[in-house]
Amino acid sequence: MKKRILVTGGSGFVGTNIIDFYKESWDVLNLDIIEPRNPDHKDYWKKIDILDSESLNKEFDNFKPDFVLHMAARTDLDGENLLEYDANIKGVENIINATNRTSSIKKIIFASSRLVCEIGYEPMDEFDYKPSTVYGESKIIGEKIVRDAKIENADWIIVRPTSLWGPWFGVPYKNFFDVIEKKLYYHPKGEKIYKKFGFVLNSVYILNVLLEDDTLNKKTVYLSDFKELEVKNWADMISICFHNKKVKQIPYFVLKTFSVFGDLSKYIGFKSPPLTTFRLNNLTTQMHYNTLEVENIVKELPFSLEKGTNITYEWLMKKQNIKI
Repeated sequence: MKKRILVTGGSGFVGTNIIDFYKESWDVLNLDIIEPRNPDHKDYWKKIDILDSESLNKEFDNFKPDFVLHMAARTDLDGENLLEYDANIKGVENIINATNRTSSIKKIIFASSRLVCEIGYEPMDEFDYKPSTVYGESKIIGEKIVRDAKIENADWIIVRPTSLWGPWFGVPYKNFFDVIEKKLYYHPKGEKIYKKFGFVLNSVYILNVLLEDDTLNKKTVYLSDFKELEVKNWADMISICFHNKKVKQIPYFVLKTFSVFGDLSKYIGFKSPPLTTFRLNNLTTQMHYNTLEVENIVKELPFSLEKGTNITYEWLMKKQNIKI
């Protein structure tokens, strides 16, 4: 008999890749308020709001999943107060209540976020927080709800995705590929910037291993590739895909000037300037996360940085109906 997996937020970026991973071999159900990004996934989707506890409980009761991947959340940074991120707080409570009603569930993985700490801050342990956004605050509350809850019939893990990228991505991580494709990316001259990002298909592979392994139950871990990438090297890989040449470099102070102009243009109503001080800070801040516990379980990831970049490029070209 096939295993059964319920995915909340399966219409989103990571969720779409999760559905792709499981749909051929497992029974899959996607609960989401929006239609799937991939039109081929409509047969697996039911329009359910995780804030609607009655409808949520009904779907858990009817489907009787073996595993749950709770990916649904409000993820933008535009909210001004915690009430606007109720999906990340009350939604978690509703998922826990539905899980406690469903005796078939063996394990549930809750998706949190790296933004429980500001960019560049390395927490001392999984309980050390330093948020810089309301979104990050909402995810902290969600983590604490999970840890304090009595989930009696199922094991659980909390994962904090870092900056994930790959097929079906959107704002903000698709922006990096977009600006390189438009020849608008200029790397700070001489700067080596290291980031622990994650190719989405590697992250889905990790999630699958964690579902079957008991070692990290009741732990909080980062969801990321294991090797740090160097941004200039990665940008060159992407640029070679699009243009068969490496990206250009200019002095940092020039980029800083352009970022200030980007802030001003955003202030007067331009929605998405190519560079702002926020984006420049994100780009130039070193980003390291401790993934050693996950590495010890997963061992090798299936996709290298170059392979993931090529897969993503091919997906972008197909999406644009361009022959490659």
